[in-house]
Amino acid sequence: MENRVTIQDIADSLGLSRNTVSKAINNTGVLADSTRQKILARAIEMGYKQFSYLDLDAVQNSLTPPAPAKNEIALITTWFLNGSHFSAMMLDKFQMEISKRGYSMTMHFARAEDIAAQRLPASLRLENCAAIICIEVFDASYARFICQSGVPVLFVDAPADPGADPLPADILTMNNNEGISQFIHLMKKRGICDIGFAGEAMHCRSFFERFMAYRNSMYLCSLPIHEEWCITEKPDPASASAGMSPAEGYFYRKLKEFRKIPRVFICANDFVAIDLMHALNHLDLSVPEDVMILGFDDSAESLLVTPKLSTVHIHSQIMGFSATDLILSRIQNPALNYRTCSCETNLILRESTEGRQEDHE
Repeated sequence: MENRVTIQDIADSLGLSRNTVSKAINNTGVLADSTRQKILARAIEMGYKQFSYLDLDAVQNSLTPPAPAKNEIALITTWFLNGSHFSAMMLDKFQMEISKRGYSMTMHFARAEDIAAQRLPASLRLENCAAIICIEVFDASYARFICQSGVPVLFVDAPADPGADPLPADILTMNNNEGISQFIHLMKKRGICDIGFAGEAMHCRSFFERFMAYRNSMYLCSLPIHEEWCITEKPDPASASAGMSPAEGYFYRKLKEFRKIPRVFICANDFVAIDLMHALNHLDLSVPEDVMILGFDDSAESLLVTPKLSTVHIHSQIMGFSATDLILSRIQNPALNYRTCSCETNLILRESTEGRQEDHE
C-alpha cells in the first residue's frame, strides 16, 4: 500500500516547521505569498491530497501563470540567420526560455523595399505582438520607425549612429572592447606596434565599437595609429575580380596601395578576417608568418580555415538568457528606463597570431 504523504513529510523536504506548512495547506495564519506558493507546489509535487479548504484544481491553477493575452514575440531581421551567425544559438536559448512563459517567436524578413518604404514586413501582425526583437537591423531610420510600433522593442546589436539621439528601445550587445584591448596589450608585450584594422566601421554598432576599441587601446598603449592601415570603408561591389569576392577584391586593392603592410590586422569579425586572409594570399603573403590576424565572433568558420583563426568568443547562450530577461521585463514594466546590456566575451588565441620567433623575443 502506498504511503500517505503527511504535512510533516512536506515540512521536512522544505526544511520548514510543521506549523508553517499547515498554515499554507489549511489557508490559515499569515504567510508570505512566496512561501505559501512554495509549500503548495511541493505538496502537489509529493502527491499530497488532503487540502482542507482549497480545491486541488484551484491550487494547481494558482501555481501556473496565465497565458499572456498577446503571446507572440516577432523577430525582424534583414539577413538569413544561418548556423554561422552568432545569433543562431542565442535564438535557440531565447525561444526555449520564452516558451516557458507562454510566448512563441515568429520570424519576419524586412526586405529592401520595406526599409525604403518605412513599413513592417507584410507577414507581421502587430495586433498579435507582445514585443519585437531586431537582429541585423542596422538602418538607423528604419530602426527608429520600428520603435514607433507601440510595442516593446529589443535590438540585438544596433545601427552605428554616433551623435544621434539614443534609440527608444533596449539594446543587447556583446562586450566589444575587452578582447581587443587585451590582444593589443599582448602585442605590445611581444614588441609588435604595427597594427591595423579591417572592417566597415559604420556597418553596425558592434563594428564601430570594435574599431573604437582598437583606436582607444592603441592610444592607451602609446602605439602609433596609422590611418592608412585602417580599412574601414564599405566594399564596392565593383571591387570583385577573377577568383575574388567584392570584399576580397576590395582588400586586395587597398593592400596593394600600402607602402608597408602592418604586422597585425584586427578585423571587425571572422568573415572579414577570412576575406582579408584570402586577399593576402593573392599578394603571396602568409598568415601568420607575414601578417597576423585576429577576428571576432568565434564562428564555426574560424576553426575551418588554415591557419585556425584567433578570435573573440561570444557567449551566445548567455545572450539568449539576457535577451529573455530584457524583453520580458520590458513587457511587464513598459515604463522602465531604456537599458543597454553588454555580455562578456573572451579572447581566444590560435594559429593566426602565433607569429615568428622574433615576435616573441
